[in-house]
Amino acid sequence: MNCLKIGWAEESLVPDKKVSLAGQFYERISEYVESPITATAMALECGAEKAIIVSCDITSFNNELVSRVRDKFSTLTSEVPAQMLIVGATHTHTSVNYKKGARAAIAILNEFLPDGKEYKSFVNRSADVMSPKEATEHLAARIAFAAKKAWDNRKEAFVANAFGRAAIGFCRRAVYSDGSAKMWGDTNTADFVSLEGGNDSGVELLYTFDMDKNLTGVMANVVCPAQILEHRSFISSDYWGKTKEYLREKFGKDVYLLGVCGAAGDQCPRDLIRWVDPETPINDPQISRPNYIKRIADASMFDLSGCRLAGRRLANEIISVYEEISDIKSESILVHKVFDIDLPLRKATVSEYEKAVREIEYYVSKNSDKDVFNYEDIAAINVHAGTINRYRVQQTKETVETEIHIVRIGDIVIATNPFELYLDYGNYIKARSFAKQTFIMQLSCGGYSYLPTEKAVKGGHYSAYISSGNVGPDGGDILVRKTVKEINKIFAE
Repeated sequence: MNCLKIGWAEESLVPDKKVSLAGQFYERISEYVESPITATAMALECGAEKAIIVSCDITSFNNELVSRVRDKFSTLTSEVPAQMLIVGATHTHTSVNYKKGARAAIAILNEFLPDGKEYKSFVNRSADVMSPKEATEHLAARIAFAAKKAWDNRKEAFVANAFGRAAIGFCRRAVYSDGSAKMWGDTNTADFVSLEGGNDSGVELLYTFDMDKNLTGVMANVVCPAQILEHRSFISSDYWGKTKEYLREKFGKDVYLLGVCGAAGDQCPRDLIRWVDPETPINDPQISRPNYIKRIADASMFDLSGCRLAGRRLANEIISVYEEISDIKSESILVHKVFDIDLPLRKATVSEYEKAVREIEYYVSKNSDKDVFNYEDIAAINVHAGTINRYRVQQTKETVETEIHIVRIGDIVIATNPFELYLDYGNYIKARSFAKQTFIMQLSCGGYSYLPTEKAVKGGHYSAYISSGNVGPDGGDILVRKTVKEINKIFAE
């Protein structure tokens, strides 16, 4: 059996200019850096098998950014095929927005506005704010360099996989007595029935060591996006950055943390039952509690107080589990498979399209006295504009080409997907996997937004609308079956 070689690297993604911050229905311009955003890379080699996994403090990867990273990586080395490079996002909303132009939905909204009315998705940027092209090149260069550096740093290593629990993520969709559901829904109402899905407090852990058995890095898989600070106007790595700080206080500055977001499309860092309001106002029409009762619960998971709490919880668990490790392995099995699958595009019916047109026309006429449409307008109308856009797209497109990676490291497996994947799909994969531990890495090697379950589609609302993602439950079932099949094929060999 060949010895496993592992290399680590970390590269700053902090820009040298102000940037537009990703997420929300309005643009935020960074005012300062609260905590560094980084690309953390772990390179693996065992015999002829190779893999490089990079976790980045950004919201998501679109296909263009994936291609640019791989192109740049290919110019740095020919030792690793670019397709063996896995890039994933922690889904922090306080990072670089590199995407070009307005959302398609915004462009469609403007088609319905009368002369003199408009919705601008971007403010008038000054020269000190990074353009989308600059941002794409900045991110691609740094991420590719981190991957190459990790590859160059690989050495024979020991590994230990383990499991922990930390309460970080919670279901963010409330269900009501009429069968409807709502993201961030108010639970302090008489018609609240339940949360739509569960949560997963499990933390899948892989620790790496040098030949003297000194800790060199940790890969941690948490089922929660990094969006505690999602409404703020600064650059931040969110709770992953705080976790890293606490770990380095304990183990030293040379220990790396590869943060991996699990299947968390319907998850968030906030407890909807023990709701805690933001410490300061935020511009989000969905975050509203008219009957708010101050609870004895967590610190605000909209603010730095909550971010520090989540980071400390996760770091404490990683440290606690580490202290109990006894089985450190000097050699391992490494298998890396990559494949593409065509998933069916989620389509809008003619009646859904016609209804969306009527809804936008009605909304525009009802607000005809407005000079300019703002973020509240775009939030209210986004679903209808998105439905219209999907109906147009589906006239010439039927499938979504989806890149999947399966990486086996000894007893564990890492399965990637490019979606904000609902928790149930991740649970299906974990429950049916032959691996002793299954890491799910969402928002990897592409960004196709939410992939909701059938019950979520029936409940409706943001993250389950047609406009919220490219693939629906039928595609989710195909993704699960294919992923499980490929995992189990590797472990049966």
